Amino acid sequence: MSSVALGKTGTATAPEATSKVKPPKVRKWDKASWVRRAPLLPALVFLIIVTQLPFVATLVISFMNWSAQPDAPGRSFAGFDNFKEVFQTPAYREAVYTSIEMTVTVVAVSAILGLGIALLLDHAFFGRGIVRTMMIAPFLIVPIAAAVFWGNGVLQTGFGLVDGLLGEIGVHNAQNISFLTEHPKLAIEIELIWQWTPFMMLILLAGLQSRDGDVMEAASIDGANAWQMFRNITLPHLRRYLELSVVLGTIFIVQNFDSIIGMTGGQNSTNIPFEIYEVFYSAKDYGAASALGVVVVIGSIIVATIGLRVVSSLLTDEEVR
Repeated sequence: MSSVALGKTGTATAPEATSKVKPPKVRKWDKASWVRRAPLLPALVFLIIVTQLPFVATLVISFMNWSAQPDAPGRSFAGFDNFKEVFQTPAYREAVYTSIEMTVTVVAVSAILGLGIALLLDHAFFGRGIVRTMMIAPFLIVPIAAAVFWGNGVLQTGFGLVDGLLGEIGVHNAQNISFLTEHPKLAIEIELIWQWTPFMMLILLAGLQSRDGDVMEAASIDGANAWQMFRNITLPHLRRYLELSVVLGTIFIVQNFDSIIGMTGGQNSTNIPFEIYEVFYSAKDYGAASALGVVVVIGSIIVATIGLRVVSSLLTDEEVR
């Protein structure tokens, strides 16, 4: 069709000019909106004071030579020397590697186990409410109490629960197995997985229960089996819930301190938070301790970002299929 239009006299007329795009209106000060937001301002100010100002102070101290040792020189600007020391000192470097290893292992295994348990609890059966309550119980225990329980009651050499069970089934020299000294990182990871799997399970179970029942029923009627429904419907739907559990799990687990001090005391299992404790209170090197704290934050962001990308790529591939 032609872009010109015929007028009443039959002559061709130019097409009407398109309406001009109006510039966006500058939003004026809205008294009503500020009245609604005003009650939130005290909480925002409190959050900034409690969380952001200490981090800014830690960031500033991380660039300073600041030690409380009697023979230490006065405070001065150190530049990136504290951060170089973090990655050049073998003890600090080992703490960084241990933190990354523990976080990745615990988050990955807890997410997989949490998903499996959530799938089981998503089905109706007798006593499901009681089972759910029992499953989340480990997450409700105080972390230091859980660490002491696992260290002294379950994995302790000689009289722990594991030694007793191994002795009952006929494992020779079971009492000579020292889990906390020979395999300290593994012991801590098992305790953390036991405690954080219920957290992952709760988030993923909420995602499972938010699925559209009509979609699942239609897929079943069309002949899709359980695996096809899980791969093509359930997993893509759980994407945001998996991302949330990975991010929150990473943030909390990378800061783990209770399990280290409660089970092994840092013996062959020192992570960054425990190393910060040692450097701050024992060595009294505030600059190095602050640099380690900044590394914890950066490491948390990196690990969480990698975890999110892995989960997103996996589920994007499933959606494409």
